[in-house]
Amino acid sequence: MDWLAPLVMFSSFFVLVLIGVPVSFSIGIATLASAATMLPLHVAITVVSQKMAAGLDNFSLLAIPFFVFAGILMNSGGIAQRLINLSQILVGRMPGSLGHVNVMANMMFGSISGSAVAAAAAVGGTMAPLQKQAGYNPAYSAAVNVTSCITGLLIPPSNVLIVYALTAGGVSVATLFMAGYIPGILMGLSIMVVGYIISKRRGYPVSECPTLAQIFKAFIDAIPSLLMIVIVMGGIIAGVFTATEASAIAVVYTFILSVLIYRQVKVRDLPKIILESVVTTAIVLLLIGISVGMSWAMTNADIPYAISDALMSVSDNPIVILLIINVILLIVGVFMDMTPAVLIFTPIFLPIATQLGMDPVHFGIMMVFNLCIGLCTPPVGSALFIGCSVSGVKLKHLIGPMMPFFLALVVSLFAVTYIPQLSLFLPHLFGMH
Repeated sequence: MDWLAPLVMFSSFFVLVLIGVPVSFSIGIATLASAATMLPLHVAITVVSQKMAAGLDNFSLLAIPFFVFAGILMNSGGIAQRLINLSQILVGRMPGSLGHVNVMANMMFGSISGSAVAAAAAVGGTMAPLQKQAGYNPAYSAAVNVTSCITGLLIPPSNVLIVYALTAGGVSVATLFMAGYIPGILMGLSIMVVGYIISKRRGYPVSECPTLAQIFKAFIDAIPSLLMIVIVMGGIIAGVFTATEASAIAVVYTFILSVLIYRQVKVRDLPKIILESVVTTAIVLLLIGISVGMSWAMTNADIPYAISDALMSVSDNPIVILLIINVILLIVGVFMDMTPAVLIFTPIFLPIATQLGMDPVHFGIMMVFNLCIGLCTPPVGSALFIGCSVSGVKLKHLIGPMMPFFLALVVSLFAVTYIPQLSLFLPHLFGMH
């Protein structure tokens, strides 16, 4: 193997990232520099451009702008408060009830909006003052919010799972959506278990017992929001529409909910929401296009095969290999956002996983679960910084309280890694896999 191409690619990429060049441009420049070591410069420019265009020529990618638009509409549509009220009914009688409400609301809101950052801002911004008033340590409250907002990236619909399906090739988006439910719920439950233990030790209060009228009102108010999950996933499972078509259904339903039923979004607000959706979508699609070019360059330079041989030379035990992959991805997640990490490392690690006999759907859930944890860690953890912002807690005061929750997430990650049925049970049950 010629080591010049990978050396140029990775050294230029990390240098560009370290000096503050945006990740998408760092990937593009590193890809072009690497390709130029294998081909004449004008040929390298042409081929990389063609690979970028071909990478975006995929029908499944239409789901991303639709789900992004639906998520931003939901974030503005008064849905978070209704889900918080429902969560108080469901888990309000547990010790440290407001912490559990935060987790439950993040799981529901995140699954509907598909955004960890939106969940951290909408739910955390509402819960932080309530928890402070009830005597909760603000750093504890922020830690619960930050580590639980990422659950919505596994509980569908999830744009990251769509990106993985595109990168993996031949993996059904609908199957990935169904596979994400149990690991996503496990992620939330692990946070709640740690919160329960800490709350018992600190004597955090239990919410008052709700009246029948309050229970009824909370359920009635939340039903329209929760129906979106039923409509989207129910339609996919029943074969009424594909995951891509479901994204358009989600936009229509969210528009009706936010504008016509809840009336939290005005028609005059739509241009701003559309513009925000377009900007977010453009960023994601630029990353996808450029990362497809990088994947081609890595394959052409035999980088995945070299890494595979290196890992296999360490051990041929699947338990050890998967442990090494998880450790590498945990480190990657600290320094890189999820979308580029999925796009870059799926072509490297998926062939190794399949060689070990691991199902591509199972590997995708493991990978996304792993990289979700990176959203809670500095220096690039977007969920972490949003959580600090809405809670008013400084980062240095938050790291310590987060460690028990971080440990719980890692334990859950290894459960998902080594117990395939946590990911594959539901797809098998519904005949989707």
